[in-house]
Amino acid sequence: MVVTDEALEAGYRPGLCEGIVMSNVIVLNFSYPLVPEQLRKIEELAVVDIDAQIDPQQPLVPQLSALVDSAGRNPSDWQTVVIIVNPPSLNFSTAVLLAELHGRCGYFPPIIRLRPVAGSIVPRFEVAEVVNLQAVREKARRKRSGRTRSVKPF
Repeated sequence: MVVTDEALEAGYRPGLCEGIVMSNVIVLNFSYPLVPEQLRKIEELAVVDIDAQIDPQQPLVPQLSALVDSAGRNPSDWQTVVIIVNPPSLNFSTAVLLAELHGRCGYFPPIIRLRPVAGSIVPRFEVAEVVNLQAVREKARRKRSGRTRSVKPF
């Protein structure tokens, strides 16, 4: 797994799951099924595959809320179990999904970023990094502190 300077600055540390009871870590996979090679990269965590297909003719938020419900977690789990998300490929689904998860967990969960395998003849993907979204958010908030707003938001 490649760890970029940006990832380190944002709070990612190698051995993401060190010191965490592995039975309490769940990967919510809203994307294509992860292959064994990808699972080894994320330390063979428990994976819950969730079909993230949506109906583009229907409102998005209720569909994503139902997808998160289908993960089978109770309110306590959302706040106590370590959850890592493999987000769906559809950008607006991912945005709504992260807002829904933030509401349930109280923080932004880390996400898995996959990338194409270099030189692969057939399309294959590997785990590139785990991005700590909560650390990214906290770093961004520090950038705005001390600034005064000259424009009122919305």
